[in-house]
Amino acid sequence: EVQLVESGGGLVQAGGSLRLSCAASGFTFDDYAIGWFRQAPGKEREGVSCIGSSDRSSTYYTDSVKGRFTISSDNAKNTVYLQMNSLKPEDTAVYYCAAARSDFCYGMDYWGKGTLVTVSS
Repeated sequence: EVQLVESGGGLVQAGGSLRLSCAASGFTFDDYAIGWFRQAPGKEREGVSCIGSSDRSSTYYTDSVKGRFTISSDNAKNTVYLQMNSLKPEDTAVYYCAAARSDFCYGMDYWGKGTLVTVSS
């Protein structure tokens, strides 16, 4: 059974940090690009970051998080992380990880259930 399980969300003050984890199982982890997406209340889901498959050397960040968020992978643990620093209230959202059987985040095949991040001002 394929599973993507997010953890690490919570309530943090503006300027604080959180590290999200995405633990994957049930598929060949190295063959999949992993992405982080978020959906704020009343807004559409947006792509936040992506790390490519295989050697995990390729990364992407949406403009609003560049310089603040860092995506990384521990292939030995089948886990991808999203380190979020200098958090802002506008980062408040449910964060989802997803996996694509591709070299990058094109057409996600599997999704987690999400973890809530709330940033207070």
